[in-house]
Amino acid sequence: MTRIIKLTFLLLLGILVSCGGKEEKKKGEIQIGKNSKVETKNETPASKRITLDNKGVGKIKSLTLDATIDNAMVERGAALFKTNCAACHKIDKRFIGPNPTGILKRRSPEWIMNMILDPKLMTEEDQCAKDLLIEFNGAAMANQNMTEAQARDILEYFRTLK
Repeated sequence: MTRIIKLTFLLLLGILVSCGGKEEKKKGEIQIGKNSKVETKNETPASKRITLDNKGVGKIKSLTLDATIDNAMVERGAALFKTNCAACHKIDKRFIGPNPTGILKRRSPEWIMNMILDPKLMTEEDQCAKDLLIEFNGAAMANQNMTEAQARDILEYFRTLK
């Protein structure tokens, strides 16, 4: 009888060990949360990727920038950036969020405005914004409830960050 118990115990132990809790992840697959998977197809990090043809998702469908930079807008934008954005975004270096220097060489003005105005919608529906969320460890951009005029001022400030 004890022999049967020992064999049963060893059999169960073998099953437990073989099923182990070790989870293998496929290459190119990133887990976010409990049950969601996001496939990463592009080896270039989202923060370095150039997506100038993407206007994003949101109110801003078209935006034309003047050839000259409006210094009054830049001043307002710099002040707004300092008070609302600088906690997560640093000029010329990676931080909690992407570095805005040179952003207009990588993103369209419409995309930037849409991201400032409704970051939740963008990270739900725009692939580039989703990829940025993954790259920056799920640190979602806070909605600062900016007006279109304020977002435009920040965009004008970004034009000076080369």
